[in-house]
Amino acid sequence: MNVPVKITEDSLVARAARVAEIAARHADAVDFEGRFPQEAVNAMKAERLLGIQIPRHLGGEAASTTDIAELCSMLGQACAASAMVFAMHQIKLSSLVEHGADSEWHSAFMRRIVAEQLLIASATTEGGIGGNLRNSICAIEIDGDICRLQKDATVISYGSHADAILITSRSHPQAASSDQVLTAFLKDQYTLEKTHVWNTLGMRGTCSDGFLFRGEAPAKQILPKPFAEIAAQSMLASSHLLWSGVWYGIAVDAVSRAQAFVRAAARKSPDATPPGALRLAEVSNLLQMVKSNVVAGLKAYEEAKADGDKLSSMGFAVAMNNVKIASSETILEIVNHAMLICGIMGYKNGTPFSLGRHLRDAHSAQLMISNDRILGNTSSMLLVHKQDTSLLG
Repeated sequence: MNVPVKITEDSLVARAARVAEIAARHADAVDFEGRFPQEAVNAMKAERLLGIQIPRHLGGEAASTTDIAELCSMLGQACAASAMVFAMHQIKLSSLVEHGADSEWHSAFMRRIVAEQLLIASATTEGGIGGNLRNSICAIEIDGDICRLQKDATVISYGSHADAILITSRSHPQAASSDQVLTAFLKDQYTLEKTHVWNTLGMRGTCSDGFLFRGEAPAKQILPKPFAEIAAQSMLASSHLLWSGVWYGIAVDAVSRAQAFVRAAARKSPDATPPGALRLAEVSNLLQMVKSNVVAGLKAYEEAKADGDKLSSMGFAVAMNNVKIASSETILEIVNHAMLICGIMGYKNGTPFSLGRHLRDAHSAQLMISNDRILGNTSSMLLVHKQDTSLLG
């Protein structure tokens, strides 16, 4: 039996709904001006949503990945850029929560994130390797108790607006490119020299400019586990699932606009089936497929969390890759369908049925991380791993 979620004024859903209302109010301006969604992020902080994933003994609310994916979806229906900022912050937080709990410094850092509602950015992309997050050119240098890092980060998610950055590098200057660590640098421990401007087709409010990063901090701020382990056991899954939550939210709002358009047409001609009605049925089917895909992925991740070997297995990596590929490709089809339903009113800006922002934001889905790169990784794993065909997982 399904037990309905009790929504109180202080529940995560109610708090996210208040943030979504503010985000929606400013979404068009954020997109048009290509500016950071400061109003939405301020609301996230006011509703104390930035620390919800952190364990209760460190001041957080121990929100699950499933809880957070639902909030990503809600925000994605209002403003995809705001939702992506929230998702990226929570993805970085998952690395701290899952892999920093045994470190005194990182535990104290998590307490600060909750208390001060700090916004955490990501710097995994690098000039010379692009978005290949499992390789680095730059290397962290450790001098006694101090570590120093310089990185040509061609993209840092909302870097100018973050309170701290989690950044990848090789573990030492002689290390292999795949021998990486993840280090937390606080805002007063680094400088950013802008090298690339985030002038993009969509997701403009994420303001993910490129920077030359220079940082110096106590060496204890390096996460104690290798980045290979962090990526396999938390970052891979949380990225694909929370991004998919955002993309699902974009698709939901597009379908909602298409449904409103068809209903309006039906009211004008009650004796005739509106031209877009059949397409609406088709797009409803596609939307349910995306939802089922994401829900299954979330269930698999929550069940696998207790088993480090399963989290690091090829089968789990293939499953998470497939979630990302399917959701990122299908939402484009959904938004295109919605555009055909709404016709010129969806194509025009400034109408209740406008879908230009949704379409442009949705195109980012196949590029974060490149689907071609993910398919290449999956194909390599399938050469040695048998595809899981069980309905029961």
